[in-house]
Amino acid sequence: MSIRTFRHLPPRAAVTAALLALGGLLCGCAQMGETLSPAFVDPAKYDLYDCKQLETERTTLAARAAELQGLMSKAETGVGGAVVSEVAYRNDYVAVRAQQKLAEENWRRNKCHETIVAAPAPIVPPAPPAPARGARSSAR
Repeated sequence: MSIRTFRHLPPRAAVTAALLALGGLLCGCAQMGETLSPAFVDPAKYDLYDCKQLETERTTLAARAAELQGLMSKAETGVGGAVVSEVAYRNDYVAVRAQQKLAEENWRRNKCHETIVAAPAPIVPPAPPAPARGARSSAR
């Protein structure tokens, strides 16, 4: 090999190593996902909630998470949708998921149970009043 080849080898190797390291770092960032969720919620937020309040909060959070998931799915269908989805909705979605997780932990810690809602009784319209005895009909 000539001396000229050795001169160009170290910069190429350095560039290759730098690109591999950068790729590895970016892959690590992409896998973070839900692990950062505790940073989005106060750990003591639900400590003073009773079971009824937690049940309401869990229902609200589930609806909000479903709404955000739908919005993210809808955004991903368009051109550049994945970027729009991440920028517009991902932080809110991660925050709601963190709140859901914390509310669920407090729900279990308080040993709460789901409230069983009884089916409402069917509404029966009142019967029309019977005509009075001896009353004359006005229609002739």
